[in-house]
Amino acid sequence: MPSDRLRWREVRATTAFRLTVMLGVVFLAGLWATLAANYALTAHELTVRSDQILLARAKGLLATAPAALPARIRAEIANTTPGLSYFALFGQDGEQVMGNIVLPLPPRLGEPYAVSARPGAHGPLRALVVRTTEGETILVARDVSPIQDLRIRLLQILLVSGLAGTALVMAAATLLSMAPLRRVRDLERASRTIAAGGLTNRMPVAGRHDELDQFATTVNRMLDELAHVVAQVKSATDAIAHDLRTPLTRVRATLHRMQQEVPLPDAARTVTEGAIEDLDAVVDRFAALLRIAELEASGRRAGMVSVALAALLADLAELYDPLAEERGITLTVDISGQPEILADPELLFEAIGNVLDNAIKFARTKVTLRLRDDAGVPRIEVVDDGPGIPPEEHEAVLRRFHRASGAAGVEGTGLGLAVVSAVLHLHGFTLAFDDARPGLIARVHLGEPAR
Repeated sequence: MPSDRLRWREVRATTAFRLTVMLGVVFLAGLWATLAANYALTAHELTVRSDQILLARAKGLLATAPAALPARIRAEIANTTPGLSYFALFGQDGEQVMGNIVLPLPPRLGEPYAVSARPGAHGPLRALVVRTTEGETILVARDVSPIQDLRIRLLQILLVSGLAGTALVMAAATLLSMAPLRRVRDLERASRTIAAGGLTNRMPVAGRHDELDQFATTVNRMLDELAHVVAQVKSATDAIAHDLRTPLTRVRATLHRMQQEVPLPDAARTVTEGAIEDLDAVVDRFAALLRIAELEASGRRAGMVSVALAALLADLAELYDPLAEERGITLTVDISGQPEILADPELLFEAIGNVLDNAIKFARTKVTLRLRDDAGVPRIEVVDDGPGIPPEEHEAVLRRFHRASGAAGVEGTGLGLAVVSAVLHLHGFTLAFDDARPGLIARVHLGEPAR
């Protein structure tokens, strides 16, 4: 049985997870686009305002008389906030006359331009250079560090919000996927139980009336009809087996008595013996059908006791050793450990005996009866060197009347493994087949099989 712990690959494969991630990506894209637009518009607006301030100050300085211009620039420097605004005056020969900043003059005048920050001198600037009517040059600059800080802050916000939004979307997608996935797990458990033959079980319905509830309700209705049909078929089969077994037994007894008491010609005696053998085969099939019906209907849980598997297998080997010797088959027993399980000893003996009987029938030279431990769960293996069973027929041979393609010419009713399957299903055990190369390995897992 798979672990109940939800795995990441299962969570991310759900529709809820994918839809949440898709919607989250759309949301994050919109968020990032909004932040980027705010950043671009805000930075542009602040830059435009800085340029307007530079143009207004340059216009005021240009309107000052040439003689009073140096004094006006000194006054502007004295009245401005240190580190925010800068002024410089250049003579007609291009030499700087005064100012609180030293910058080279640009080739083009009259247009605001950007000046990179100088470590220890000033931050990034927006500057404007204009020329007076007297041929002097005025430089006006303004620190735009707030715009640079805003750009950095908005980029940080964009990065943090993107990472936080991504984490939030992934967390929401995971949480929204876990509840449906758990419900799917419940549906899987129910389906496995139903597939194992428990037609009385039903898919769980949470009462939310969502698509999973609609699916479970539809499947339950189908199971109701299926269980009804199967019950009718099984009832008819069991009734036929029960009703015909007695008259066929009487006919067989009559033929046997006639064979013993009435002198018959050799030809008639041969026909009679053939008829008796055919009747024996039919009666055996009916007996097996009734045995399966008894096992499926009785639920013999009250007979469960602690069974020592080593002793049970030793008794089986002792019982079937003469049959194997008669057929020229070497029967060996390989027991590891002394495990005990809770089971009905008579039914388990019958089931393992049927598997062992089949192995002896089909083996060429040897059969091995093994007891192993599979991760704490006991496992019984019956290994033969016969023709084996094709992989595509491993499930089919457990059905009633089905015989493997290699069983032609071997006596049997096609019901032995069906009886084994019914006994093991009653205990919660499983039967699986594997290739022995050559031959067949029949594994009886006395618990949940390893996956």
